[in-house]
Amino acid sequence: MLNSKQRAELRAQSNELDTTLMVGKGGVTEAVIAEAENQLTARELVKGKVLEGALMTPREVSDAICEATGADGVACVGSKFVIYRFSEKKQAERNMTGRAKRKETPVSKSDPVRKGIRARRHAAKLVREQRNAFFKEKAVERAIERDREKQLRQKER
Repeated sequence: MLNSKQRAELRAQSNELDTTLMVGKGGVTEAVIAEAENQLTARELVKGKVLEGALMTPREVSDAICEATGADGVACVGSKFVIYRFSEKKQAERNMTGRAKRKETPVSKSDPVRKGIRARRHAAKLVREQRNAFFKEKAVERAIERDREKQLRQKER
């Protein structure tokens, strides 16, 4: 099952694909399912089209093919649909070309607004700590100076 980020990534990849699977007035036949199976094994991502003479909607065709092949439906727009199924063959090809193993769709967890807020808070905290250290040091120096003056006055008496 695909999550929305993965589905969005696959939709973006499918924009440049050519339509390779056609479903006519015969509907979803064994031949169409076999062809979809072959294409999913070879490509992972398949774009199909339902011709006007077909008695099924693209959503129904996509669902029927997905159920028969174990694929996931990615998109249905107009008369076209896109389906996806992970392919071990395709993964082996990617591994042979030096690409990394199957990766999940990256999800950015850094929020620039929060990052800026954290940076400002951290800077303010450093300034407070420096100011507190300065005043603490001055207070200690002043206390030492008072003790010296007190000792000098006691010696004068």
